[in-house]
Amino acid sequence: MPTFTLPAALEAGEPPEARGLARDAVRLMVSHYGDDRIRHATFRDLPCYLRAGDVLVINTSGTLPAALPATRADGTSLRLHLSTRLPADLWSVEVRRPDGTATAPFYAAEGGEALALPAGGRVVLHTPYNSGQRGGGNGRVRLWVATLHLPLPLVDYLQAHGQPIRYGYVARPWPLRDYQTVYVTEMGSAEMPSAGRAFTPALLTRLLAQGVQVAPLILHTGVASLEDHEPPYEEYYRVPAPTAQLVNQARVDRRRVVAVGTTAVRALETVTDAAGVVHAGHGWTDVIITPQRGVRAVDGLLTGLHEPQATHLALLTALAGARHLQLTYEAALAQRYLWHEFGDLHLMLP
Repeated sequence: MPTFTLPAALEAGEPPEARGLARDAVRLMVSHYGDDRIRHATFRDLPCYLRAGDVLVINTSGTLPAALPATRADGTSLRLHLSTRLPADLWSVEVRRPDGTATAPFYAAEGGEALALPAGGRVVLHTPYNSGQRGGGNGRVRLWVATLHLPLPLVDYLQAHGQPIRYGYVARPWPLRDYQTVYVTEMGSAEMPSAGRAFTPALLTRLLAQGVQVAPLILHTGVASLEDHEPPYEEYYRVPAPTAQLVNQARVDRRRVVAVGTTAVRALETVTDAAGVVHAGHGWTDVIITPQRGVRAVDGLLTGLHEPQATHLALLTALAGARHLQLTYEAALAQRYLWHEFGDLHLMLP
């Protein structure tokens, strides 16, 4: 994985629109891992780098306003971040505490504890969620298995009382619309599948007109792991049969399959067998993509820029190789690209 230091000045703390840019006017670094070519463009130039027959795999999951104010029995003010809906109406959740303009992990919560939520709601914490892995072996529990008791259906309740999850580099709240892609079909992500944020209806129309095929799937993202660089955990996915068929036919025809975001790669790789055949499927995936495992389903990836030591970098390394990834991140730093969900984008192609 690449080694680098991310200057605070390159952390995008507001949507591009707040910086005077259109959605599709963020910067785009295009790199070819076959020969290490690197080019710099604007995202609206994307059609110049894709061609007829390419399959673009998009994650159409929408972002929930998944951060809620919560209160302990002793009156301590906290924040509850919903992460992943689990079977049997359970959730994995993260309890956080106020920390300046943002929040930080709160490790003093206890199993069996109930936290009060707005309008008479409450959450009951049951057991640590995979605590041996989540706490890094230090006994600290960050994610809990919990039950929500809400006076309204989930989406209605969150629309009334929740906010989008944000971290310290985003100093103020932004409306939920700033955390949505234009092609959302189903709400369910704790955090935005941000690689697709820069698409506009006009840009998608241009791509379709030039013969690029768009294949949708769902992966509802959980909370990020910015503090401890934890490995990915289970997330719900659904890959429909038409998407599997489009990807399989493209691979038979030796056409490129380009995933929009690491979430799309994770969903596809979950349903791809050892022979490289993609199958329709749904459920909760625990697949972790590493260079040792490799990537079977995609040739290219459109993604944001990831923090040092982020687990997503292992996936990028599996696709493009460590040397190429190091070169591209050095170029992004030299050209002062912006990181995170409101930042610039990187298209990796063969």
